[in-house]
Amino acid sequence: MLAGGMNDHGQRRDLAALLQPLLRALIDAELPVLQRHGLTMWGYVVLNALENAPASTQAALAAAIGADKTRIIAILDDLQAAELITREPDPSDRRARLLSITPEGSRLRRAVQAEIQAGEKRLLAELPDSDREAFLRAAARLSALPASRLLAPETPRQ
Repeated sequence: MLAGGMNDHGQRRDLAALLQPLLRALIDAELPVLQRHGLTMWGYVVLNALENAPASTQAALAAAIGADKTRIIAILDDLQAAELITREPDPSDRRARLLSITPEGSRLRRAVQAEIQAGEKRLLAELPDSDREAFLRAAARLSALPASRLLAPETPRQ
């Protein structure tokens, strides 16, 4: 593989193919951290989502994290049992529950994130400062796009 993700035919690799080894390694590095703190990957995803969008419904949370709303019920049960989140009836819809992260959930999320980012810091040190900053800016910008933009087929030009 040549610089810039190009193959020896001068073609750029697909982003998924280019990023997959990195993402797999990052996930593998996060799993022991999560286990030490008694969290699953999905539990951590939920805590991060609730930190950024408090008082979310289960349906809104599921949509935000790309999970089936029935699949996350067991995860929410575990997080609630550990007093990391609360579920309260929605005053505007008694069938719905509003989810919130607790102070203990926030504390745990921050501790896990700090440990994960310490490992990431070692990885990012492999890049020159300017490349590191550009990579993080580009990753943040692309990650902030709505799924509809990420998955949208290319529109043919007229």
